[in-house]
Parts: sequence; C-alpha cells; structure tokens
Amino acid sequence: MELIPAIDLKAGRCVRLYKGDFAAETVYSNDPASVLDRYVKLGARRVHVVDLDGAKDGEQPNRKIVEQLAARRDAKLQVGGGLRTLARVQALLGSGVERAVIGSIAVTTPEEVLDWFGVLDPKRIVLALDVRIDASGVPLLTTHGWQQTSQTTLWSAVETYLGAGLTHVLCTDVSRDGALTGPNLELYAEAVRRFPEVEWQASGGVSSGSDLQALRECGVAAVISGKAMLENKIPPEELQSFLPNASSRVST
Repeated sequence: MELIPAIDLKAGRCVRLYKGDFAAETVYSNDPASVLDRYVKLGARRVHVVDLDGAKDGEQPNRKIVEQLAARRDAKLQVGGGLRTLARVQALLGSGVERAVIGSIAVTTPEEVLDWFGVLDPKRIVLALDVRIDASGVPLLTTHGWQQTSQTTLWSAVETYLGAGLTHVLCTDVSRDGALTGPNLELYAEAVRRFPEVEWQASGGVSSGSDLQALRECGVAAVISGKAMLENKIPPEELQSFLPNASSRVST
C-alpha cells in the first residue's frame, strides 16, 4: 500500500477544509511548491493535488500552479478539480500529470465519462467517488465539492464503470475528511470485498501510523492523507514503509 500525500489548492494557497466545508478552511502555506518539496523529501512517489475552487465552481483558477508542479517531475501527480470536459482532461494529462481525478461529472453524467474511458487510457483516470454514509449505513455519493448528496450509491457507481476498464477509485468518507478521527475501515474493507479488481484509494480521517497499517490490512492500494501530513502527526519512521522512496530520503 502506498501513501499519497495531498495538496489542496484554494486561491493559490495550500489549505485544508474540515469535513468538506468551504467555510472551515485552514491555510497551511502560500507556496504549494514548498509543500511538494517536503513530501518528496519524505519519500513520496506520488502526490494528490485538488483544485478546490475547480471542484466547487467548475473553473480552474489554480491551473498554472498545477502545471508548474507537474513540470518539476520530481513526483508523479494525480490531479482533480474542475475536470468537467474531455478537452480539460486531455490538456491536463498532456501537461505532465500522471492521472486525472474525475469527480462530480462521473456521478451526474456517467454516459459522458464512460465515453472518455474509450478515448483515454483508463489507467490514467481516477474516479473520485466521495460519500456520506446515510442512516442505514449506505454510502451515497456527493458532488460539486461535497456540497450536494445524490441518491446514487458507491456500489452502483462502480458497477457502471467496471466494464469500461475502471482501475482506480478514490473514495473519501466526507464526514471524516480533515477530522483526524480515524478512517472508515468498514467502508474500505467492504469496497475491497465487493470489487477486489479495483485499486482502491482511501481518504479521510488518517491520523496515525496505526491507521495506515489498518488500511493496509483492509487491502486498499493507496491512502490519501492531507492534514496528518501537513501537521506532522505521523513520525517519519512510521511513514517509511508506506512511502516508496522513503528509505533513501528519510535521513535527509
């Protein structure tokens, strides 16, 4: 299992939201490149970048920053936020980004995104299927920067894309995002049980090395962590086995 640190961009700054609330924002850096530098030094091979403005409004005000980070090529990037047309996705992948993360449109207009799978390499697409757990324990998908909750379940959405070559699914339990309350292990264990052919990426709630180990035991392929990494909640020695390049960098 690979740990993929996160950089969330809002108005050009590296921030974190609390449970997806745009009004509950913490600014960590005015220089996203310096955050990427720290992650690379820790040993990260990939970094997850989200244009929060794009996720909410469909625009891409942080596009130049993303391109600058990708041009450095010292870490592979998977990037999401505002990718609501095929042309935007193609331009992003053409700028040096390894994977495009597709969110709201994959839920609202799946027919369109299924067509993208026929044009692009499916392995370069990550579906971001973010959920809120309802009173019955069912994971329902959220859209538009987590501002809206649909009646589509996580399980039915994955079924829709399996035949198109779906490889990567990033699933965030929104209620745990930025809360450092521990990941929803039951959700990810069930996801891996139902769809073992998918390379699941877990996100939300990670606060310790033991959380990472528990997710590894669930069978997920990767874990996205933002706040815990930004606030140094996990000692470098506990990160080493989850960061592919850590053995050669952790002492620097």
